[in-house]
Amino acid sequence: MGSGLLLRGAAALCARGLRAQRRQATLARWLPRPPSGPLSTWLLVPPRRAGRPGRGEPPRSVGRGRGAAHSEEEEEEEDLEELLAPGLPRGVQRLLVVHPDVKWGVKKPQLTTAELQIAEAVTLINTLHNWTVLDKIILSTKTPDKKFIFGKGNFQILTEKIKRLPQITAVFLNIERLSPLTKKELEDAWGVMVFDRYTVVLHIFRCNARTKEAKLQIALAEIPLLRTNLKNEMSHLDQQRGGSRYIMGSGETFMETQYRLLKEKEYKIRNALEKLRRKRSVLRAQRERREFPVISVMGYTNCGKTTLIKALTGDEGLQPQDQLFATLDITAHAGYLPSHLAVIYVDTIGFLSELPHDLIESFSATLEDVAYSDLIVHVRDISHPETVLQKASVLSVLKNLNLPSHLLDSVVEVHNKVDLIERYQSPETNAIAVSALLGYGLEELKEEIERIVLKTTGKRILTIKVNLAGPQLSWLYKEATVQEVDVIPENGTANVKVIISNSALGKYKKLFPQ
Repeated sequence: MGSGLLLRGAAALCARGLRAQRRQATLARWLPRPPSGPLSTWLLVPPRRAGRPGRGEPPRSVGRGRGAAHSEEEEEEEDLEELLAPGLPRGVQRLLVVHPDVKWGVKKPQLTTAELQIAEAVTLINTLHNWTVLDKIILSTKTPDKKFIFGKGNFQILTEKIKRLPQITAVFLNIERLSPLTKKELEDAWGVMVFDRYTVVLHIFRCNARTKEAKLQIALAEIPLLRTNLKNEMSHLDQQRGGSRYIMGSGETFMETQYRLLKEKEYKIRNALEKLRRKRSVLRAQRERREFPVISVMGYTNCGKTTLIKALTGDEGLQPQDQLFATLDITAHAGYLPSHLAVIYVDTIGFLSELPHDLIESFSATLEDVAYSDLIVHVRDISHPETVLQKASVLSVLKNLNLPSHLLDSVVEVHNKVDLIERYQSPETNAIAVSALLGYGLEELKEEIERIVLKTTGKRILTIKVNLAGPQLSWLYKEATVQEVDVIPENGTANVKVIISNSALGKYKKLFPQ
């Protein structure tokens, strides 16, 4: 039942028509009645787009004027709309949250408890609009990888509990990923949809995504989910001898057609992401020419990254939200260090324990910018009971991003939300304690950031003597960071204290030889 609904919701990821009417008309013309079962409600063969010539037809226009360019832009936007269409369950959901508690063995989680894990699972659900937790339960298990997750006794207890809650629409099993077979067996046994962390987090991402790039990356993350569900549904159809039917002289079976459409969809998404990546590379090159140091602010979701950046930059446009995954796009914000050196703070996506690998991989295009930063600031919510586990989760992801060693070795750790702990004393000597909300500790943090940035970027603090009648001073204001100007009126010169890069200093010496 649940997988069928998931697949119905994924129609936009496997269809290439522009409008529902066109799809239906084309289906009637091209497709025989598909095999019975959930797939028949969503699998479509791509129609020829209205307004585009088919094979053997002459092009309707060969002009390259403004109208043609505008038409191409519209078509590109329509293509992207298809890629970004909703693919996961929407609407009201009333859930039972179930946490399988592994009591012993290698699967037993460290640095946390079952109570804290189910609390995070409930928070994930509460992040979603119109999703409500009706009840929650922790059940022990020895075999979380088995088909029914739990042993016979606990599985029976859970099944009876679900039957006593007829108002629930879904069960959230707080494990990273369910196999298609397990998902189908559980949904058949319980009569409701079953979600895992991958499905729920992906849905949160989709609901919170604002930019085209974030939405494309989520669509890319959905492809493996759709592929596994397709495989599961087609095996069901094969049992009914429907999955091997050929599509009207195409030489493809029904299943082969759907796999091809998924592959084409994935190719188009990756293509669109690559175009956006190239645009971002141009912007990054412009920043590098201006030689602005870049500081990536990273941390566990809802640790206060955005609040900290707002406090460091004074950017009133930033609106921090007390919810998981409020930030899914990299955003850049200008700020100044104590020496008046201009820097760019980059706000990144938050991390989560047991964040599925497919999701991290899909957001690699966004996280690529982190590798080009001059410094990473790791923000921790030090008031959270799982702060040690959260730190381990973030560091694990950072190591898997293949970042340069000098970036990993110079990470500045920030202990945020110390205002929630009375007389907080950091057990880690290199960490800086702050309250981004109240402004405590920010000056110390800025000084530490400045010290490392000057070291990693090779910028130097120098005093340069300039002739006030010449263009040297205005050039330094433009190409370097001027800290002090000590005017000597007797001879019309000034001693200028600046922060300057080696390349800018070389240009200065060529332009104004002593």
